Amino acid sequence: MNYLTQPVILGGSAVAYSIIPFVRPQLPVFENIENPYREILQNGMVTTGSHAEELGGKVSSFLNSEYAIAVSSCTCGLLLAIQALDLPKGSEVILPSFTFMASALGPVWNGLRLKFVDVDRWTMNIDPERVEEAITSDTSAIIAVHQFGNPAPIEELQALADKHGLALIFDSAHGFGSLHNDQPLGVYGQAEIFSMSPTKLMIAAEGGIVSTNDPDIAEHVRLGRNYGNPGNYDCLFPGLNARMSELHAILALNSLDLLENAARHRNQVVEKYKERLESVPGVSFQKIAPNDQSSYKDLSVVFDEELFGLTQRQLEKSLLAEGIHTRVYYSPVVHKMKAFARFADEKTDGQLPNTLYLESHSLSLPIYSDMKDDEIDIVCDAITRIHYHAREIVNAL
Repeated sequence: MNYLTQPVILGGSAVAYSIIPFVRPQLPVFENIENPYREILQNGMVTTGSHAEELGGKVSSFLNSEYAIAVSSCTCGLLLAIQALDLPKGSEVILPSFTFMASALGPVWNGLRLKFVDVDRWTMNIDPERVEEAITSDTSAIIAVHQFGNPAPIEELQALADKHGLALIFDSAHGFGSLHNDQPLGVYGQAEIFSMSPTKLMIAAEGGIVSTNDPDIAEHVRLGRNYGNPGNYDCLFPGLNARMSELHAILALNSLDLLENAARHRNQVVEKYKERLESVPGVSFQKIAPNDQSSYKDLSVVFDEELFGLTQRQLEKSLLAEGIHTRVYYSPVVHKMKAFARFADEKTDGQLPNTLYLESHSLSLPIYSDMKDDEIDIVCDAITRIHYHAREIVNAL
């Protein structure tokens, strides 16, 4: 690749001859799901059937957890798991602002207040030191996120929860395919809640799993996904319509068979990205602990504009001109969102320097469970070429 050739944004030719999408779901072949789909379409049992229960059992075995309950989404699972804790109304839940909006929805829907704390700049996960500083007599729980699949500091957070008598929930939306001490996530805190939407490694089209070792939480989620109805229509508590359909469960069961290979391949893809971009100034990757494996649900890369030569948004625009789609995770961060800004004050920005740095400097690059070497080369060649022409691009924009 001749990096002296101008990028497309300056009038040059594209590196790729086809679009490189941001995400490409790896789905089971149709032959593997054809017969069970035909069966349920014939018998009419399209929801509340055996496949969703089978999925829960197989995921429980895979995660080594006592219980795994299939629900319609990770968000609904988070709502129900928090509801099961019966936390004092109006109490505070500590969580990162550098996360997807769903992490905040569960507490707010349960009448709880949000207390935002900073993340570690390199791991992108919630910082236990900042968590401890934020704990007050009003604190009732901690919600930690395995960011992009990178396991959060589990033991440190559990020690804090135990010390202060707090509930600990893990938003494990990105967690299928991640490992901590060579074991899958899913058994930590009071509960872990996983997502199976199309951007994940394990896919149900839409769906979630609540994994827990607590029988009371498991029973609450099991009833809560069906309105809180124990079967006699006399609801025990206000639940949700959060059942997983059989169509989604069949897709997820087949996707589970692909999960470990998907995680292995994504880690190989990231190593190739690192090899190709290690000589480009201002590029750094998320730090993963030696005893952990990330699912790399996303590959979020930090670009230092002083060294790389372009801002995050300038790079995003330049790559899009090349036909390479990227995504900014996360902007706006949660405490800036209109729905949650009331939980922040004039001091919040100053307390979240790493959150704000990542908001304006990290860019998620294309990564797939079946990504090919030539696709990695296309993205890396484009980034390198754009860096070489950074000054010209800044002057042109």
